[in-house]
Amino acid sequence: MAGGTLLISRATKNHSHFKTKLEALGFYDVTVTALDKDALKSLIRELKPKLILVSASFYYCCTPFLMGELHKKFPKIKMAAVSLSDYPADLAMYFILNGVNSYVNYFEGVEQFYKGLDEIANGREYISPDVIKRIKLRRDYPEPAGQISERHKQVIKLICCGFKDHEIANILAVSRNTIVNHKANIFTSLNVRSNAELFRTAQILNIVRLNELDFYPKEFMLKPLPKKQILKRRVKK
Repeated sequence: MAGGTLLISRATKNHSHFKTKLEALGFYDVTVTALDKDALKSLIRELKPKLILVSASFYYCCTPFLMGELHKKFPKIKMAAVSLSDYPADLAMYFILNGVNSYVNYFEGVEQFYKGLDEIANGREYISPDVIKRIKLRRDYPEPAGQISERHKQVIKLICCGFKDHEIANILAVSRNTIVNHKANIFTSLNVRSNAELFRTAQILNIVRLNELDFYPKEFMLKPLPKKQILKRRVKK
């Protein structure tokens, strides 16, 4: 029903409980879903909710990025992230930076948590104190996530296949500095700190599928064992 609340959560066994609890707290006509990607967007267009609540851990570390994408797609709908786990405040601040209106975290205290939900249910915005503190601690205001372009996706796939910066530059016919800049933008947008985290996030976002991985760059070769190690092995035999 148009104008209601849409809660997005993977805890499917608790959906009926969440609906009852949220409606008791003053949220109007709650619908709970575990849909994502295009199916979720279709549901949003169908329901036309006034408010979207998303479980902070729905997409793990890249939930802030994907909520930012939803915000760009549906800018008139109010959005809030709700965490029932110990979600890092340094990561949670990117919900706000990416256009999400509110963020509440149960681990900041039950009283504070329900105060935040009450503010959101009444149409106001609420940001948890820990997240406000994290943003204020920074000398430079953190930038919101940028768009993940088709070129970024190409770079991500090559990184996940084990290619180094200069190899990616050769393949894409650009400079190494261009690749370094692409990587910096990708890491900032997806809130990742290493290639390992990028690989995990790329799988969650379906940017990289397992059958697309090829771990053999052009310069790859099996290096023979040093002579000392070969001699040691012969002696042991």
